[in-house]
Amino acid sequence: MPQYMLSVHAVEGHQRPPMTEGERELQMKRIGELEADMRSSGTWRFSARLHDPDTATVVRKVDGRRVTSDGPFVESKEHLGGFYIIDAANLDEALDWAARTVDAIGMPIEVWPFLDTAGA
Repeated sequence: MPQYMLSVHAVEGHQRPPMTEGERELQMKRIGELEADMRSSGTWRFSARLHDPDTATVVRKVDGRRVTSDGPFVESKEHLGGFYIIDAANLDEALDWAARTVDAIGMPIEVWPFLDTAGA
């Protein structure tokens, strides 16, 4: 079955309005329900939330030696905040899961198909 990454994007310096404790609990409940639905349907493969972009390290090779620099690789106000790896029958199904993820998380979701390299 095709796999897709649903990436959660955040904008540096853009803070959502503060949530009340009740709003935060409701959001966590929605995320928990989404993830439970993903698991019970066999869709969910893996997910993770990432640290802020200032914790990233970029690794390069220069003259055969490893060189590191503070990340992220791309200078941008937007950054990857987390992701889900899912199995979906097709892009439309992946987009349905992405829409549910937007509802639960309240952040933009980008859908990327994995390149099928099984026959390579």
